[in-house]
Amino acid sequence: MDGIKNKKAFFDYEITEKYTAGVELLGYEVKSVKNGHGSLEGAYVIIRGNEAFLTGATIPPYQPGNTPEGYDPLRVRRLLLQKKELKELAKAGQTAGLTIVPLSMYNKGRYVKVDIAIGRGKKKFDKRESIKKRETDIDIRRTLKTKK
Repeated sequence: MDGIKNKKAFFDYEITEKYTAGVELLGYEVKSVKNGHGSLEGAYVIIRGNEAFLTGATIPPYQPGNTPEGYDPLRVRRLLLQKKELKELAKAGQTAGLTIVPLSMYNKGRYVKVDIAIGRGKKKFDKRESIKKRETDIDIRRTLKTKK
């Protein structure tokens, strides 16, 4: 799956539940996502009424010269979810300390999908633990590679 990934989400948040949602995009945004342009860093999902919206995601136009005037790459985009999933996300969004973050955006057939997750923000010591674990895994792989 190629597409856009939110690399900092797993570092900044402890992920509990994952969901897949469709995204309402404009034509030139779809082409841009299919080519892997854009960023989910700093993006989050908000629930208003019975709808979910992706906020803070940057999707530049595919061909900047052919886009209409006043196009905003940071515009709010509607997410397409089932009612049951929306209720679960709304409940999680109201809980203190929980955030709904996008993990990745990719194309599945002719549709563009977003993997979103409910996450709890990590504290500084949790992040240090993650870094330490990653470094030890790298060292283990390195030593196994040299022994062969």
